[in-house]
Amino acid sequence: MAKSPRTPAKGRTRWGLWLLAILALVVGATVWAFRTPITGYGSTAAAYSARVACSCRFVAGRSLKDCTRDKLAGMEAVTLRDDPEAKSVTARFPLVAEATATYREGYGCVLEPWEG
Repeated sequence: MAKSPRTPAKGRTRWGLWLLAILALVVGATVWAFRTPITGYGSTAAAYSARVACSCRFVAGRSLKDCTRDKLAGMEAVTLRDDPEAKSVTARFPLVAEATATYREGYGCVLEPWEG
């Protein structure tokens, strides 16, 4: 009985799947190893952005779009959302942290307590 030859495309696909699995394992292990600093930086970035954007929005009276341009370099992943009725801004660092700052008369913008 003759052995059927393996097609090159099938062999490349198998290697590609193995490489993808190894890459996913390496990325997962790296994220797991650095989870504490990632969480810390994410929480800090969200809290800082919420506080600064709230001040920009409700103390300085600028639009949220205008305030978004004031983000520091490296904080591009942080997204901002405002609530004009509550006079608050929520900043979110994807999959890691979220923080809200609310304007309070006489105090300025104050971070809401969070469970950490």
